[in-house]
Amino acid sequence: MANKQRGFVKIELDKARHLRYTMNALAEIEDQLGVPLAELQNVKMTMKNVRVILWAGLIHEDKELTQEDVGEMVDLGNMEYVQERVAEAFAMVEKGKNS
Repeated sequence: MANKQRGFVKIELDKARHLRYTMNALAEIEDQLGVPLAELQNVKMTMKNVRVILWAGLIHEDKELTQEDVGEMVDLGNMEYVQERVAEAFAMVEKGKNS
């Protein structure tokens, strides 16, 4: 569920967490994937790339979280759910509700 007032999307992983794509998160995605955000739709969505995008949306509340930690939280059983939550969080950024 999204908290549209704060720009968070709740996600259940190893525990309840919140996705938020701040400017810092978006910059991390650009750095890690090596492309500007405007070209993200052209990037192949490999498992590593999906992991980077998920990780970037979670680090605002846990600076010690690693990409490997995030990778351990997702498997084939919850992959579709995770992708839905990430898409919801990105939609909030596009609509300017991530502030």
